Amino acid sequence: MQEEPLLPFSVGDVIFGDGRLTVIAGPCVIESREHALMMAHELQRRAQRVGLDFVFKSSFDKANRSSHESFRGLGMRVGLEVLRAVREETGAPVTTDVHETGQVEEVAETVDILQIPAFLCRQTDLIVAAARTGRAVNVKKGQFLSPYDARNIVRKARAAGCARLLLTERGVTFGYNNLVVDMRSFPIMRRFGVPVVFDVTHSLQLPGGLGHATGGQAEFIEPLARAGVAAGIDAIFLEVHDDPLRAPSDGPNMLPLERFEPLLETLCAVHEAVRRSPSSA
Repeated sequence: MQEEPLLPFSVGDVIFGDGRLTVIAGPCVIESREHALMMAHELQRRAQRVGLDFVFKSSFDKANRSSHESFRGLGMRVGLEVLRAVREETGAPVTTDVHETGQVEEVAETVDILQIPAFLCRQTDLIVAAARTGRAVNVKKGQFLSPYDARNIVRKARAAGCARLLLTERGVTFGYNNLVVDMRSFPIMRRFGVPVVFDVTHSLQLPGGLGHATGGQAEFIEPLARAGVAAGIDAIFLEVHDDPLRAPSDGPNMLPLERFEPLLETLCAVHEAVRRSPSSA
């Protein structure tokens, strides 16, 4: 397999792909302006204390829900107003999902990174529309794809002019209501010349595991995150909540806020050990 050179790029003051570890974090879905701003400030403060670049993530709409009764979010208009406030008050870059080509242009006016959900990673028109905005684009590799298949995602985005592209691993379907992470995927996808992100918390979902909703195994976030950093990722993606048991979306697999900073401290130590290892050169 031909290896492409990895070219670092910046999103605001945040840099991806130059050897540092970056954190993308936030609650699964925007619940209110007050909650989003509180979480953004808390997450940014804790990331800065351990010396990591920080990007805030939250969704204005969760279009892929197990049940039609599940909470989807506040909608695009209100959600973008909240993300704009987060960006202005914290100075941190923000990212959110886009689900349809008709959303892309308006969302790109507010956010710094456009995120393509895993189930939509092969939607050519959506990738092309996102790429043409000039914003950075983060494509989550589908649960149904091998890491080798992600090369085609890169080629689509590059052909549409995307110079700032991220690929995210979020687990592969493994039997009923379960996902598994193949650690080989990280070095494989980095060979395509793009920084690689590990979405730890979504990798611990149990899709449809509660029957009417998705379950999760948040108790395994720390060991899986450590393994991903040791495997050589460029950024860690964590959905974090101050009270996961009351979260309207993805509560079972979100990281409690009080575990966020201790985890980042550990990940920094793992990252530094890997960086200093002769085998990483």
